[in-house]
Amino acid sequence: MESIHNHFESLLSKAGDYAETRAKLLKLKVADKTSDTVSDAASTLVVWMFAVFFLLIFSTGMALLLGEWLGKNYYGFFIIAGVYGIAGIIFRVNRTRFIKTPVSNFIISKILKSA
Repeated sequence: MESIHNHFESLLSKAGDYAETRAKLLKLKVADKTSDTVSDAASTLVVWMFAVFFLLIFSTGMALLLGEWLGKNYYGFFIIAGVYGIAGIIFRVNRTRFIKTPVSNFIISKILKSA
């Protein structure tokens, strides 16, 4: 009887150790996926930031160039603003296809990425 009791205690001890190990493994997997997703998002944000700066400077230059060609600087700015307005409407109408779906797919692929 004593032997069965010792085996049962040993089994319980090993089951507890196993549960602790599984919990630690889960924490490490969550930390890995979280850090991977956040680092990818941060690097993407930096790239987008440079793209925005480029677009801002390029747009200003194009507006000034168009304004010079048309005789008044503000004409160029109105034309560039109109182009951005049309682009904004197109993105607003298609926001699910252009923004929501790709971002969701990116996040899901990072979360479900096999280790």
